[in-house]
Amino acid sequence: MSRVARLLVVLAAFGLVSAWVLPLWTISLDAPQYPEGLGLEIWVNTIKGQKRNDLNSINNLNHYIGMKEIHPASIAELRYMPWIVTGLILAGLGVAAAGRRKLLLAWIVLLGVAALAGLVDYFIWGYDYGHNLDMDRAILKVPGMTYQPPLIGSKQLLNFTAHSWPGAAGWIAVVSVVLATVAYLGDRRAWFARRA
Repeated sequence: MSRVARLLVVLAAFGLVSAWVLPLWTISLDAPQYPEGLGLEIWVNTIKGQKRNDLNSINNLNHYIGMKEIHPASIAELRYMPWIVTGLILAGLGVAAAGRRKLLLAWIVLLGVAALAGLVDYFIWGYDYGHNLDMDRAILKVPGMTYQPPLIGSKQLLNFTAHSWPGAAGWIAVVSVVLATVAYLGDRRAWFARRA
């Protein structure tokens, strides 16, 4: 790999460090009775409210419709995601140090698999969260209604509009994948040009 390609890989790996200081994903709720909105931020190792009391407010609302409360300590993924992200960062730095295109391609595939697995896991969590309701304790019962947040985009849930988008660290991770892909394709093209 060229020096430029290695530098791009280092930048891509360090971009993943943002997961430790910025949210990976955000879910926000808009409703007339909450003009300032409510929201959640999914970080690499926890879930927080976008504002100080948002998580508590959302858990109180969930009580009315029979949804589970969100307790970050009970979500297994938040315990092993830090290890996965750290492994991806170290693997990227190892690829840059080794300077092998095949390793770079393997790292790009690994990043893609990790991103896909994260989206699938988030979908499964959202499905369980929005469908498995405790109707015995629900105060508000709407027959046939489910409350799964959208995977990506916006969705109407009763009088709430739910929005689900990558957080700042999620967008930076996308940029990291793009940088790694540019490094691979650019270096491969340069290699073929040299051979020609």
